[in-house]
Amino acid sequence: GHHEELSLVAGLPGWAHALVVLGAVATVLLGGHFLSRPIFRFIAASRLREIFTATALLLVIGIALLMTLVDLSPALGTFLAGVVLANSEFRHELESDIEPFKGLLLGLFFITVGAGIDFGIMFANFTTVLGLALGVMLVKGGVLYGLARLFHIQSPGSWLFSLGLAQVGEFGFVLLSFSVQNHVIPSDLAATLSLAVALSMLLTPALFILYDKVILSCQSTTEGRKPDEIEELGTVIIVGNGRFGQIIHRLLVASKVPTVVLDHEAAIIDMLSKVGIKSYYGDASRPELLHAAGIASASVMVIAIDDRARAIEIAKHVRRHFPQVKILARAFDVNHLYLLNKAGVDIAVREMFDGSLELGKTALKAVGLHPFKVEKMSQAFRKHDEAGLNNLYELWDENTEMASNKAFLARAREHGETLRGMMEADRLQLHDRSERGWTPPPKGYTKHMEPE
Repeated sequence: GHHEELSLVAGLPGWAHALVVLGAVATVLLGGHFLSRPIFRFIAASRLREIFTATALLLVIGIALLMTLVDLSPALGTFLAGVVLANSEFRHELESDIEPFKGLLLGLFFITVGAGIDFGIMFANFTTVLGLALGVMLVKGGVLYGLARLFHIQSPGSWLFSLGLAQVGEFGFVLLSFSVQNHVIPSDLAATLSLAVALSMLLTPALFILYDKVILSCQSTTEGRKPDEIEELGTVIIVGNGRFGQIIHRLLVASKVPTVVLDHEAAIIDMLSKVGIKSYYGDASRPELLHAAGIASASVMVIAIDDRARAIEIAKHVRRHFPQVKILARAFDVNHLYLLNKAGVDIAVREMFDGSLELGKTALKAVGLHPFKVEKMSQAFRKHDEAGLNNLYELWDENTEMASNKAFLARAREHGETLRGMMEADRLQLHDRSERGWTPPPKGYTKHMEPE
């Protein structure tokens, strides 16, 4: 029939059918990974947003059609494409371009689902359907809440996470339809399960009402606060005003440098406002908030937040859209430092390095080393350490843990030995140098007492 004319697998034996399906899936995965980037990079160079949007829609429709031709769900194909494109540097542009169509397409999807619901089965088996829906939601919500606590998501965020995702989800309809087509389950059972899926989704708004009216009222929280209206522009935008960012903020303010400070922790903003430190509430990963803060006219952005992933995303966005802005960032460790450098950060500073080095200098002085030697040795240590970081960056791979990167570890050991040798050489060079400039003159010292 007509369906067979539009199928690439009609009439094929089972093994050939499987090969064609695997080939189509591999085409989506490999094509999305290797071809989408140069294509979108070429289109982005034209600076025509309409073409970018059209290409994104063509990609979605094309992959959906390909999956249909091999008797797979088009939703499965577009889901695979989304997973692949999620690792692309254009994912934010793709998401924003498809956003206007998302509501329309979701509406069509649910109209189709609603038209297929048999209310006769629902009323005849209402207790069974309701029990299935509530049972699935209870089990799934419990598992999600346990995972939230396991990964240290604090309440009420853990409640929002578990209640918001407790429903079965749209893919339940896709899987049930696919199962019936392949004779995995009978159609009457699929009809009952589809009603349970639909009912679980229908009950989801009630769970959000439960969260808003009951859970939030029992716990003090700042979730849901709207971003503040930013009333000023700054030469420097500081993202994060916690224990790290507020030191930077205070130094710049004391130096009369115009700053705008953004932070997504309302408790920190309220506390600092009591001591006269002004900052604005908002998520700096949102482009519109950065625009309101004056990112287009700023000269420097300082990323001082304690969220590693968000820091990298903000750096990528600013580097891509505002290349004139100099980006300074707080790094948690060496791996995060390298990730920030790859994201386009101009200067990344390890948050523990300077404090540790300063305390190390104090320890050296405490054991009797002269301040002159300590200062020179610390300068040499900093210089050699930074040179080693640059040298190790050549062997760093973001997809390989440092503990498993043998070449990286071998060079790190070599760098450690070289550092010790250089420090010893510097220490010997300093041994015979005069230290009088670092030593206070003795009591009663006068100029004429100096030797000729």
